[in-house]
Amino acid sequence: MPVVPTKEILDRALAGRYGVGAFNVVDDLSTEAVLAAAAEENAPVILQTSVKTVRQYGRARLFAIVTAFMRDAPVPVSLHLDHCPDRAVITDCLQGGWSSVLFDAHELDVAENLRQTTEVVAEARRHGAHVEGEIEGIQGVEDGIGSDAAPAVQTLEVAVDFITRTGVDCFAPAIGNAHGQYKAAPTLDHQRVSDLVAATGIPMALHGGTGLSPEQFQDLISRGCAKVNISTGLKEAYMRSALEFLRGAEAKGSWDPPSLFRHQRAAVMEMAREHIRIFGSSGRAW
Repeated sequence: MPVVPTKEILDRALAGRYGVGAFNVVDDLSTEAVLAAAAEENAPVILQTSVKTVRQYGRARLFAIVTAFMRDAPVPVSLHLDHCPDRAVITDCLQGGWSSVLFDAHELDVAENLRQTTEVVAEARRHGAHVEGEIEGIQGVEDGIGSDAAPAVQTLEVAVDFITRTGVDCFAPAIGNAHGQYKAAPTLDHQRVSDLVAATGIPMALHGGTGLSPEQFQDLISRGCAKVNISTGLKEAYMRSALEFLRGAEAKGSWDPPSLFRHQRAAVMEMAREHIRIFGSSGRAW
């Protein structure tokens, strides 16, 4: 089916109180595996690309790779640019056909972040695209972006004012979540999600999803986290499955790349399938 606007996917998820997996794909194999899992589960899905991946392939080449698979997907899918502080990359991806972008300007003061995010929203609208906003960093470094320092959390009033004045379509709050694997069970501010959704009516994006319990996911989704990011989980499935296979190949002295790719595909599919089921989006395609 045709690529679906990110806003449509997330607005439906918010209304139905289920979560849509937003998986950070890294190449053709991971893209196809995530879409195959979504098709098996009859679930909407968001493919995310990091700035690092955009720069690695080049915007045009990456878009061609990802959309070659997206065009044939039997479920609703959109293409999102994750954590991007670089306005030039934002512009390049919007011009190049991305469905939505996360303009990550949390290192700026709130007033300057608001000013620039408003500009990004206007730019996105000219391309029929949507914007995720952020005013607080999510702890942890992902694809070279971020910090291990705990972020300063803004008041509810500041966050609501930012959302209202910029017109962002989705918001990524800091609620004690973090990128990467958690070293201990995180203490999350679930109520902040409820308060933000009640005050603004827009879906929230849950970052740092890898490692949360099914119960944590489901509670946050029920409160309005319609977009759930999975990046570390995909990378670990992709690379651990390769390591496992290559150790066996070395022991047997048998080197067959297509067998390696099938092994990785199965691991990424299972990872995506598991999260889709936890998020409650199975059977939610339209």
